Amino acid sequence: MSVHNDTFLNDAGIPDTGNASIVIVHTEWNAFIVDALKDGCVRTLEKYGVKKIRVLQVPGAFELPFACKKAYETSPAPRPDAIIALGCVIRGDTPHFDYVCQSVTDGVTRLNLTLPVPVIFGILTVDDAAQAEARVGGAHGHKGDEAALTALKMIRFNENV
Repeated sequence: MSVHNDTFLNDAGIPDTGNASIVIVHTEWNAFIVDALKDGCVRTLEKYGVKKIRVLQVPGAFELPFACKKAYETSPAPRPDAIIALGCVIRGDTPHFDYVCQSVTDGVTRLNLTLPVPVIFGILTVDDAAQAEARVGGAHGHKGDEAALTALKMIRFNENV
């Protein structure tokens, strides 16, 4: 049974994106999954007319919050309307997984509370490669597409509050 929520994928709440600027920060770790996340994200943003897409790469998930903050601070005016953090952390045999997942989650949460633009959590935290693959076009949808749609909907939200 799929637990993917297809109603999320509707176009409601998508703003006119002609002038939107979005930064994607992705990890190089687990590239076999993260590249698919990034490609889906870019494809969806382009589908909705986003022309200003900046893509940055960092080594791993732990570095994502720093890189997202730096990307916002160093972007030329006008600054990005949203930042999307993409990564994949696969559980191993040590508690490292738990520490990385908690740290990146806390970091992205803090950014959402301090930056004036949304930072989208597009980090897969999975037990194995099969679970990751199910989330880049498998039974659980495509989380790269979903991250892009979330960014677009949050841009609209930010414009209307």
